[in-house]
Amino acid sequence: MAENIFSRVRRILSGRVEDQVDAMERANSDTVMRESIREVDRALAGVRQDQQEAMTRRLHAARQQKLLEARAQGLTDKAKFAIAEGREDLAEGALARQVDIEEQCEKLEKVKADAREQEDKLEESLAALNARKREMEEALAAFEVAHTEASSGGVEGLAASAEVERRLDQAEAAFDRAMKGSGGAGFTRSDAEAINKVAEIDTLSRKSEVASRLAALKGETKAA
Repeated sequence: MAENIFSRVRRILSGRVEDQVDAMERANSDTVMRESIREVDRALAGVRQDQQEAMTRRLHAARQQKLLEARAQGLTDKAKFAIAEGREDLAEGALARQVDIEEQCEKLEKVKADAREQEDKLEESLAALNARKREMEEALAAFEVAHTEASSGGVEGLAASAEVERRLDQAEAAFDRAMKGSGGAGFTRSDAEAINKVAEIDTLSRKSEVASRLAALKGETKAA
C-alpha cells in the first residue's frame, strides 16, 4: 500500500538534520544529505499533485452545485404552473424532486469544504517541506566548505564546521514537527430495526416538507 502523503511529510519533517550531518561526517561523504534532499523533492511533487486533485474536486463540486441550484429554482415555477392547471399530482412530483436536488447540493457543499480543508493542509505541507529543503541545502553547502577547508589543512575548516553546528542548533526548533493528516471518525453499526425506524422518520420528514411546500404554492396561486 502506498504511503499516505501526510505520513510521508510527517516522517520527513520528524527527522533531525543534525543526524544527517553526523552521518555525512561519519561517512566522510555528502551522499546521505543529497539523497534526503531528493526525497524531499519527491514528496513535494506528491503534495503538489494531491493539492491539484483536491482543487479539481472542489471546482467540479461548485459547478455541479450551481447547475443543481438553478434546476431547483426552475422546479418551483413548474410546480406553480401545475397547480394553476389543476394538476396537484404533478406539482407534488416537482417539489419532491426539488427536495432531492437540495439534498444533493448539501452533499456537494460538504465535498467543497472537505476539498478546501485538504488544500489548506497540503499548502502547509508544501511550506514546511520547502523550508526543510532549504535548511538541508544550507547544511550540505556548509559541510562541503568545511570538508574542503579541512582537507587543505586550513583553519577555515574549523570555522565552517562551527557554522554548521550553529545553523543546525537554530533549525532544531523550526523543523522538529510533524504534519498531521486528516483522520476519519469511527462509526458503529446499528441493528436492522433501528436503521429501518430512522429511514421511516426520514421518509415522513420528506413527505411533510413536500406537503408544506405544496400548500404554500397553492396559497400563493389562490392569492394571485
